[in-house]
Amino acid sequence: MTALKAELIAQIRANGPMSLAEYMTTCLLHPTHGYYTTGQAFGAEGDFITAPEISQMFGELVGLALAQTWLDQGAPDRFTLAELGPGRGTLMADAWRATKSVLGFHEAADIVLLEASPSLRDQQTTAIPQARHIETISDLPDQPLYLIANEFFDALPIRQFQRDGAGWREKRVGLQDDALAFGLTDRIPQEALTYRLEDTRDGDLVEICPAATPIMAEIGTRIATHGGAALIIDYGDWRSLGDTLQALTDHAPTDPLANPGQADLTAHVDFEALAQAAPCAHTRLTPQGVWLERLGITPRAQALARNLSGAALDSHIAAHRRLTHPSEMGTLFKVLGLYPTGQPPPAGLEP
Repeated sequence: MTALKAELIAQIRANGPMSLAEYMTTCLLHPTHGYYTTGQAFGAEGDFITAPEISQMFGELVGLALAQTWLDQGAPDRFTLAELGPGRGTLMADAWRATKSVLGFHEAADIVLLEASPSLRDQQTTAIPQARHIETISDLPDQPLYLIANEFFDALPIRQFQRDGAGWREKRVGLQDDALAFGLTDRIPQEALTYRLEDTRDGDLVEICPAATPIMAEIGTRIATHGGAALIIDYGDWRSLGDTLQALTDHAPTDPLANPGQADLTAHVDFEALAQAAPCAHTRLTPQGVWLERLGITPRAQALARNLSGAALDSHIAAHRRLTHPSEMGTLFKVLGLYPTGQPPPAGLEP
């Protein structure tokens, strides 16, 4: 039994079952036993690999898309280039390198990173020494904001509710025979889920992410007030339905309750809820593969391939396919853009 599992069991014995959101937060961010505070999550040697770690092309195109949007909005002479949950800093480093030839972009940019993990902050500082870290989203400067959130919202803690007539029973983590187990509360009304009575039936499960709403509200308010754009890239769909909680260890699915603190916990993103929380314009939800093709990933891949051969070329071709093909990340991952009302949407996206 892991140290964190013993601690969770003791806590539930003392205080009763905990919400799924509390369980996820503890597993991921416990100061000594949390997954993100102790593990090497990213890359081939970690438990999962994100798009920036697959190929430099991803970060390059993200950076150029934001730079084009900056130009479309009149190239403000001071702006914030921000990333939420930057991992090892790979995406921002690639985006920064790719935009060095955009006249005035680097001189105008203040790079800001929001990261909860101390060990990851250290890695990000090495990758992007000119960046500074902030503690909360409200610490963003009051100036135009060009923001990246790649696989950030999927790691925020969720709550799950199962429909029961006109009410809802919340899924919680408790104990059964001294082992962690899922259970349901009694039926209670949930005002925030009243609208879901129209498209669900008894027994259907829906997920909400309370932590996402204030973050999106802050981002959207800054974009509406000062200008800028945000690219939200994650797996999910326009509206939540069904149990999407998943745990991953060594690139393979595992039981979310088996080894708390030693597995990544994520859930699919409800993009409708994100869009509704942001008080600015938003784009259509677009598959990642379609978006990357619009931004020119195939010509970029062909240009890089000219200097490759053998295993390196095979790996490069596989990376392009993984990022764009519908059977891989191309359709599962979606892109939502935020931008000021009356301005063009971010590059590669449609209003």
